Amino acid sequence: MPRFHYTAIDRSGHQRDGVLEAPTGEQAVAQVKQTGLFPTRVAAEAEGRPVSLSARRRRGPVVFGRPVNARGLGEFTRQLGTLVQAGLPLLRSLQVLGRQERRPAFRRIIGELGEALAAGDSLSVALARHPRVFAKLYVGMVRAGEAGGRMEVVLLQLARFLEKAERIRRRIVAALYYPVAVLTVTVLIVAGLMLFVVPKFRVIFQEQLRGAALPGLTQAVMAASDFVGTHFLWMALAVGAVFALQAAVRATAVGQRWTSALVLGTPVVGELVRRTAVARFARTLGTLMGNGVPILQALQIARDTCGNAVLAAALTTVHDRVQAGSAVAAALESTHCFPDMLVSLVAVGEETGALAEMLGRVADAYDEEVDTAVGGLTSLLEPLMIVFLALTVGTIVIALFLPIVRIIQTMS
Repeated sequence: MPRFHYTAIDRSGHQRDGVLEAPTGEQAVAQVKQTGLFPTRVAAEAEGRPVSLSARRRRGPVVFGRPVNARGLGEFTRQLGTLVQAGLPLLRSLQVLGRQERRPAFRRIIGELGEALAAGDSLSVALARHPRVFAKLYVGMVRAGEAGGRMEVVLLQLARFLEKAERIRRRIVAALYYPVAVLTVTVLIVAGLMLFVVPKFRVIFQEQLRGAALPGLTQAVMAASDFVGTHFLWMALAVGAVFALQAAVRATAVGQRWTSALVLGTPVVGELVRRTAVARFARTLGTLMGNGVPILQALQIARDTCGNAVLAAALTTVHDRVQAGSAVAAALESTHCFPDMLVSLVAVGEETGALAEMLGRVADAYDEEVDTAVGGLTSLLEPLMIVFLALTVGTIVIALFLPIVRIIQTMS
């Protein structure tokens, strides 16, 4: 009888490895589930070496970047949940969605999911083989839906979660787009004036004023133009070095924590980032727990998806304290990183046995606060950026027109 190596997660969130005998891969998965574990990988043993059941699958070309964006993943999840809810078998639903998918890379992944199901794998096991597309949150919720026999409900809830997270992200990006665009245009205009326009005016002033002293503002602009023209290459290299250094720092755990702490300490922006991360944490944890994912595993997934290294480190402490027997509210409060409102509502949820529902309410409240803050920040930044652009370009233009006025007076 074939032997299968498996990796699974127990109800405490710990990984378990083992070997079993079963006629098929599907029965091997069923045996692992009967022991109370959630399988994440089941591989057949061939010639003394474990080989994944999907190793024989046809591989497509290497794809750079994500095969599907967050919006597309949400649409796929909602369509899959709707088909399953309508009574269509899961494998048949994947085949239908695969035929209508227009993105080649994602269509190939959907096909591989169907092949894995046909070979006896569970959907969660198949999803876990594509971590670039399906995050731990996605796989964990699907695994919980498989264990509870409520796959269509979990898929539709997961679709709502992904769609709401994407709407919030788009609102924040849209709010930041305008000031970034204005700042970029300002830099390009100033660079063009300093490199091409101001030097030509210098020649005109030297010919017409014949050595006469220029106004102080004009001299300052001319000096700035000389500096930019002489050191432009070094300035460009310095900007590139700053971005490269930032990427290198963020690639390390210490650098991520330092950068996250710096962002959280920034006025206005820091509080906005904190509220966004807290809302994401609360919604992730509440959604996972509401679908039957064990608390420790849910905390691990919420930690990995909160989006801030400082809060992720705090959630590691929360996980360890809860594992040691502490209440979630007490563990959150001990880190001094989470708002009092979150801690208080989590405590109420634990007392009433409605922690998942309370976390959802916390997430909704903070999402509304983030929306209000983003709207207010946008209303404040738009006129400020216009004034900044006008002052910057206007100063250079005035500096160039002052000598022209003197030239006209001399000629008259």
